[in-house]
Amino acid sequence: MTFPPDAVFGSEGFDFERAGAEHAVLSPGLAETFEPDNPGMHRTPTVDYVAVLSGRVVLELDDGATVALGPGDTVVQQGTRHAWRNPFDEPVSIAVVLTGAHGG
Repeated sequence: MTFPPDAVFGSEGFDFERAGAEHAVLSPGLAETFEPDNPGMHRTPTVDYVAVLSGRVVLELDDGATVALGPGDTVVQQGTRHAWRNPFDEPVSIAVVLTGAHGG
């Protein structure tokens, strides 16, 4: 996945409808996990393996803590409420593998 800088989403002419449709095709089922009152924040019933390939990104966690990540950094999380933020000037590319997880 490649995320543009956050500023792109707030720019004039950004087509949210088109972006949403593209996101639905590339990541089916993910859009339904996003919180309408807190853009970007979501939780999935999966174990997520994430590696930053290029650029920088900030992982925002449920308690408001943030972790800045760069190329080569990895994250493993299970069902964690989180959001990915790109407050930087360049796009970020991450590799993501989500595997199903069942709570007990």
